[in-house]
Amino acid sequence: MSKEKFHIEFMMGNVSQNSLWRMISHPDGLSEWFADEISVDEESNQYIFTWNKDSESANVIFSRPLSAIRFHWLDDEDENSYFEFALYKVELTGDMTLEITDFAEPDEKSDAIILWETQVEEMKRRLGI
Repeated sequence: MSKEKFHIEFMMGNVSQNSLWRMISHPDGLSEWFADEISVDEESNQYIFTWNKDSESANVIFSRPLSAIRFHWLDDEDENSYFEFALYKVELTGDMTLEITDFAEPDEKSDAIILWETQVEEMKRRLGI
C-alpha cells in the first residue's frame, strides 16, 4: 500500500515570521513542540529527533530560509515521501499561516492529522498564540 500525501493548514495569527521559522527549522525551536531532543549534524544536514530515548534521523532535502523546510526520514523506504513546513503571510491581514505536508498510509492518515494538530497546538501555546 502506498502512502498518501496530505496538507494541513494552521492559522498562526500575527506571530513573527522569524519566530515561526525558528520553531520549524532550528533544533531549539523544534524541541519545544516536535520532539524531546534534537541534534543536528551540520555537515550532512541530518537532524536526529529523539522521543522517549527512541531516535529517528531525517535529512533536510529542501530549505528556503523564512519560507519552507522539507525533511525526509532516513528509514522511510518511500524515496518520494517527506514532511514539510511552509510559512505564508496572508496579504489582507498580515497573519501567518503554517502549512504542513506529510505522507501516511491511508488507514493511518486520520491519526497522523490528529498528531500534527496536537503538536501544532503545543507550538501555538509556546508562542503565546
